[in-house]
Amino acid sequence: MLGTSLLGRLRSRDPGDAVLRRAARLTLVASVVFYACRYGAGSPMLATYGLFGVVAAGSFAQLPGPAPQRARILVTSLPAVWALIAAGTLLAWSTWAAAGGMLVIGFVVAFAGVGNPRLVGLASAFQLFYILASFPPYQPDTLPERLAGVTLAVVLLAVAEVFLWPDPVPVTYRQRLVEATGGVAAFLEATAALLTDPRGGHGGRDTRRERAYDAVAGLALGRNPPEWAPTAAGARDRALRICAAALREVLAEADRLAADAPPEPIPDLAAARLLSSCAETTRAAGGSLAPGAPPVDLGDLDAAIGRAERAYPVGEGDDRHAPDVPRLCRDATALALADQVRVLAVGARVANGSRLEGEEVSGQFEYARHGPWTLYWRQFRLHLAPRSDYLHSSLRLAVALAVARVAAGVLSLTHGFWVLLATLTVLRTSAADTRTALRPAVLGTIAGVVVSGGLLLLVQEPIVYAIALPFTLMLAFGVGRLLGPVWQQALFTVLLTFVFAQLAPEGWRLAAARLVDVVLGAVIGVVAGIAMWPRGASRDLRRNAGRYLEASADAVDQTIRAVLGGPRPDQAFERVRRSMVLVDSSYCQYHTERPEPPSRRVDWDAVLAAGHRAVPAAESLLRRNPPGCLAGWPAVAPLLRDSAGQLRSEYDDLADEVAHGRPSGPVPPPADCVDELDRIRPLLGAVGSQSSIRHLVEVDRWLAGLADSLSRIHPPGGGDVSGRGGKP
Repeated sequence: MLGTSLLGRLRSRDPGDAVLRRAARLTLVASVVFYACRYGAGSPMLATYGLFGVVAAGSFAQLPGPAPQRARILVTSLPAVWALIAAGTLLAWSTWAAAGGMLVIGFVVAFAGVGNPRLVGLASAFQLFYILASFPPYQPDTLPERLAGVTLAVVLLAVAEVFLWPDPVPVTYRQRLVEATGGVAAFLEATAALLTDPRGGHGGRDTRRERAYDAVAGLALGRNPPEWAPTAAGARDRALRICAAALREVLAEADRLAADAPPEPIPDLAAARLLSSCAETTRAAGGSLAPGAPPVDLGDLDAAIGRAERAYPVGEGDDRHAPDVPRLCRDATALALADQVRVLAVGARVANGSRLEGEEVSGQFEYARHGPWTLYWRQFRLHLAPRSDYLHSSLRLAVALAVARVAAGVLSLTHGFWVLLATLTVLRTSAADTRTALRPAVLGTIAGVVVSGGLLLLVQEPIVYAIALPFTLMLAFGVGRLLGPVWQQALFTVLLTFVFAQLAPEGWRLAAARLVDVVLGAVIGVVAGIAMWPRGASRDLRRNAGRYLEASADAVDQTIRAVLGGPRPDQAFERVRRSMVLVDSSYCQYHTERPEPPSRRVDWDAVLAAGHRAVPAAESLLRRNPPGCLAGWPAVAPLLRDSAGQLRSEYDDLADEVAHGRPSGPVPPPADCVDELDRIRPLLGAVGSQSSIRHLVEVDRWLAGLADSLSRIHPPGGGDVSGRGGKP
């Protein structure tokens, strides 16, 4: 009954047996490598590096993608592994040389994840390779054996990833994006039907709207596993992020368009025809993201946008002084929506590796001109900033590991690398999470030491530990992970005892050394976590989000100045993009931590959406409403400047509230489109240019849309509104 209960408990915690399958792979590879090196080749050095190669690359490394991709990453990482082991071996002659190398390598390896955070899981494995090699005895002549053991382990592990019980591939970000495009396209079709037939067009629209919002909400970076989220600096990942932002804009514009549906049927409404074309392009853009699919064709959408612009109702002849304001609203909103659909389609082409030409490369897709190394270098430079979470985490980890290496060397600990392993295990990105990890690490080690120490006293024959090794590996890699941190640490301690009982038997003293080393390493990790940026991403997220909103407010103000005759606000847009890189990284790390109460009070999805909507929509606005388009209409300047000033004030207020962790204060609810245009209605008949009327309507609708996004951020009524669930 006890065995059945335990098996049921493990099954409930491991749906699909993914953890147990992975543990079985690691157990088989580790056993083959260890037995072949220790008893076949008779080399303890070869066996040590072979086994720890499996542990580091198979257990500590968290790799993205399906099995073939993980195997490819493992094999291509071998040159870096060789370099780290060589560096550690050559620096092991001196404690201070090894600690200096640990400081540099610890920082470089951790900070390298800035370019592709999905590969951060490799950082711990890389650091372990250097740590193991940097401890005495100083034996540079054994370097070939060390490299051979690790190479054998990594190659066999890569083969096992592909052919031995491969993990099922979870839903990828691209697949989520395809699903979201289908949901949004269905909602666009329902909205087009509503515009042409308000009485009969409601059928299923609410259901489609709900599904579309749910699908788009699943595209938030914080709601996807780090190993699958498109957070790399490369062109394809950036394009996927732009596609997700464009879909959010399309959904918001469709909501506004539905709110302005005409009271009576208008069979030939230009906005409805354009919306139908947008639905087709949205669905085609999603389909083009599938492997091997052809790029989406923009010709039909561009033709539909052209027809909608030519049909723009600005009045004719003597009726020009009484324009059709509701229809102006609908067509302006439909054109803004079509701009975002075009951004989605171009982003899908970049995500598939297609080359862009002409105007497609400008604005949001300017980065597509550059190669991957240039984009990665830009990402590194952006994060070399005092408010970068990656910089903080990398420095904290490097200093902690260097201090641990000095302590282990000065105290001449026999198995000093266990000190650094404990520091690496306990240290987290915030002091609260580090303290949380301390208790299971210490308790689990004590339990493991008691069990393994008793076994070492009772059983002296190494052959017993050799026979029991595969069972211990399976318990440590599989059962311990499923039962929790205390069990995992205890079983890992027993595993290490079984291994070293065959490599260098020391009796019960081995278990005691393990306890001392783990406690020392854990204390160093906790001290580093408390002393260096203890609040983790929570505080940085608040600060970075505040600066991001302030930069967005400045971009809005500069855009209004541009349409009134000022220069194009490209520098303001670039400042927003730089701020967005930092706030997105903070947001992703925030979801891996236990948030502070001030951060938990903020609805982060809504706050970041308010910032994300400023620049993409502004760039689309300026494509059809170029700088200076309203310069010849002096009467509108005070009105637009006043609206932009109010909007900037609301952005700044929100930035201040977010930076200090206060709940977002209420923003006046937006009026509908017709009410918004009522304030400019007296000006519409005072100009002779029909194009100027169109420009004014679109600019005013853009400002109203931004105010609408701010109005969606309400003060929370209680509970956690940290952006961890629900709709944005």
